[in-house]
Amino acid sequence: MEQRYDYIIVGAGSAGCVLADRLTESGEHSVLLLEAGGTDKSIFIQMPTALSYPMNTEKYAWQFETKQEPGLDGRELHCPRGKVLGGSSSINGMVYVRGHACDFDQWEEEGAAGWNYQACLPYFRRAESWNKGGDEYRGDNGPVGTCNGNDMELNPLYQAFIDAGKDAGYPETNDYNGYQQEGFGTMHMTVDKGVRASTSNAYLRRALKRSNLTLKKGIVARRFLLEAQDSEGQSGLKAVGVEFEKSGNTQVAVANKEVISSAGSIGSVQLLQLSGIGPKAVLEKAGVELKHELIGVGENLQDHLEVYFQYHCNEPITLNSKLGLVSKGMIGAEWILTRKGLGATNHFESCAFIRSRKGLKWPNIQYHFLPAAMRYDGQAAFDGHGFQVHVGPNKPESRGTVAITSADPHVKPEIIFNYISTEQDRQDWRDCIRLTREILSQPAMDVYRGEEIQPGLSVTSDEAIDEWVKQNVESAYHPSCGCKMGADDDPMAVLDEECRVRGIDSLRVVDSSVFPVIPNGNLNAPTIMVAERASDLILGKPMLKEQDVPVWIAPEWQEKQRLNKPVREA
Repeated sequence: MEQRYDYIIVGAGSAGCVLADRLTESGEHSVLLLEAGGTDKSIFIQMPTALSYPMNTEKYAWQFETKQEPGLDGRELHCPRGKVLGGSSSINGMVYVRGHACDFDQWEEEGAAGWNYQACLPYFRRAESWNKGGDEYRGDNGPVGTCNGNDMELNPLYQAFIDAGKDAGYPETNDYNGYQQEGFGTMHMTVDKGVRASTSNAYLRRALKRSNLTLKKGIVARRFLLEAQDSEGQSGLKAVGVEFEKSGNTQVAVANKEVISSAGSIGSVQLLQLSGIGPKAVLEKAGVELKHELIGVGENLQDHLEVYFQYHCNEPITLNSKLGLVSKGMIGAEWILTRKGLGATNHFESCAFIRSRKGLKWPNIQYHFLPAAMRYDGQAAFDGHGFQVHVGPNKPESRGTVAITSADPHVKPEIIFNYISTEQDRQDWRDCIRLTREILSQPAMDVYRGEEIQPGLSVTSDEAIDEWVKQNVESAYHPSCGCKMGADDDPMAVLDEECRVRGIDSLRVVDSSVFPVIPNGNLNAPTIMVAERASDLILGKPMLKEQDVPVWIAPEWQEKQRLNKPVREA
């Protein structure tokens, strides 16, 4: 029996769930949503504090690894991607960061016409319900619930970190997702009434109540089906469906209107290449017949790196005392009964965005503050109390690639980011380590700050910093940009400004791989925004009206790295 739908979406992740909801909203279109993973009904996904579990679980995440990274002395870094309803929005750290306004203006400058900040802002707002109420920057009736956790009432260290930033000469910001990103302030999260606000919870749940949406879980997408067409005297290719495996059987679904890849920053590249769309040399090597050469598929790959800057804490107030089984059990019980307490937060409740040097118009370094010293798998880093910041430069110059090595869709693609491969990237890290140490040595932290655990006070020279960073840096899990939007005259642009694959009719990509440049922040919020905006493009709806709101830029950014001199010099 032929399976025929108006739209077929591959991937029920951060973007796919949004599209499934918006494309079925009117009731006039039939939509098939294909997802490799299974249900997200697990306490480890729904309880915010349990965030380290799903990311490291084969059941919920593709456990990709990079190739040996030359800039990291050959280390291979973990690159998990969501394989569950909600995709990476069901396994991520729930940090809600849109990016700086200038990031989206940069997208437009890079050839993604119409994706400037004032055009994107209405879609950020449409997606969101900010628990403090809407304004000209924030939404108040969208599907994704956002909040600033427990308003920092759980731990005085959150405020101390913000005060240290002010001591160091940086501004404070009341809302880094609003008028002013730059500065120190409270951090926002995709948590709704104590539960993870994944796109599965926010969009897919309501969409599944409609008869015109069909969801198939546990599938393996094999390739897009392409047919030759001759329209208006121009020969070309058209996407007409998807071939996929379900329970070991190969099936075909046909699309009346469009096929949309929302398989994620790695998956969409892999699927295009498996379908014969991509760089000729990559496809030939993998034994895939070239159908349409697009040299940018899998190029331009970008990611964020971070290190954990850790200190002992002189006061017994950190989460290190809550990592035992009894404490975890009590936290879990409170959350199950009330959806409140330490179970209802990702524990990143204060943060900062700063510029690492003068001459930068907008921030390039991001801080997540955590009142604990621990590893990413949730285990204690040492005995006693401690705190840490997750920090790293957010606008790397380095670019990587994703490439299939086989025509078999079960074989993982090769991923290499070429991390820290330029001199400016190395310098950004040196600045980052020195500025972080200066911030954490300010008077506001004096009562809490014990000795520096890592990097350690001996790590001060350029050479020592370079070496420590290479050995200790980890991915912040923000792979993106491998199918970038761009202008007609850009040979590396895989997509046009409406997310359509160049040279193939009826095929789009909608996920974080479409970003021309990685934004200064976490990727979930901009991915949701892209899907919201793309849904209007796909349906041919009028675009939401561009806004005209002011954006704060540091007044003397060309001459000064921060507003004031630090109270205590580094």
